[in-house]
Amino acid sequence: MEPIGVVTDSHSCISPRQAEELGIMVLPMPFYIDGECFYENLTLSREAFFAKLNAKADVSTSQPSLGDVMQIWDTALTKYEKILYMPLSSGLSGSCAAAAALASNEPYRGHVFVVDHGRVSTPLHRFILDALELIQEGYSAEEIKEILERSRQDMVIYIAVDTLEHLKRGGRISPTTATLGTLLNVKPVLKLEVSTLDSFKNCHGFNKAKKAMLEAIQHDLQTTFKAQADKGEIYLLAAGSAAKEVTAEWIREIRAAFPGMDVMYDDLTLGISCHTGAGALGIGLSCRPECPAK
Repeated sequence: MEPIGVVTDSHSCISPRQAEELGIMVLPMPFYIDGECFYENLTLSREAFFAKLNAKADVSTSQPSLGDVMQIWDTALTKYEKILYMPLSSGLSGSCAAAAALASNEPYRGHVFVVDHGRVSTPLHRFILDALELIQEGYSAEEIKEILERSRQDMVIYIAVDTLEHLKRGGRISPTTATLGTLLNVKPVLKLEVSTLDSFKNCHGFNKAKKAMLEAIQHDLQTTFKAQADKGEIYLLAAGSAAKEVTAEWIREIRAAFPGMDVMYDDLTLGISCHTGAGALGIGLSCRPECPAK
């Protein structure tokens, strides 16, 4: 039996194939489409999801059942003495708090450590890679939970939305604002920080939205994250729900704007895509967690 394992959910953007390669476990997230339950990456493909979304089906996300959470924990605990459970951020869902309450009871107390990391999508994916590195460096599960939670603020991501329809459906903007914005070709840029997804800037046209995101990241590198950037302890992230050719062009633009920096890209998790719709593009930063000396 190995000492520490990692369990997350599909809001991390980690596919089943990637999970197998990393040696972690991923809990598929449930969705309801016109009242029927589906599971991300299990009974619902990305293509089917966006087809339903574009057809204006009633799409909503849901928390995993405690039974499903317990089942994946029980399986993980046959392989590992302790596990780090890294679900969707507590600020975006109640599933993290429910898992923490469950982990405080037997038989999970002292064996399951729920990390309230404040992240979703590619920033969560990156944090899981950080957790795996910390395991390899010899930190305990208790220490890794503390390190990650202490570093939860060290990230940001910007997302440009191609359509206002799904923000309107989710109640983030009014129907009047959505109609006017569509007529004026307004493309909102959203900012994802710890546990929050808020409006950052409205741009006229998608090219201006992309330019605004690149400028925002350049500003963050020179200000908020300058110390980490100077030490080379920062990761450049990208995510999207756009067509492959559009995504490829966006990654080329990022690399041109930030020469010498690697870009980690993920397809945007369906939980966020519910709000952004198809065609969204994002860029972000994540810092390597600060660790006490071993």
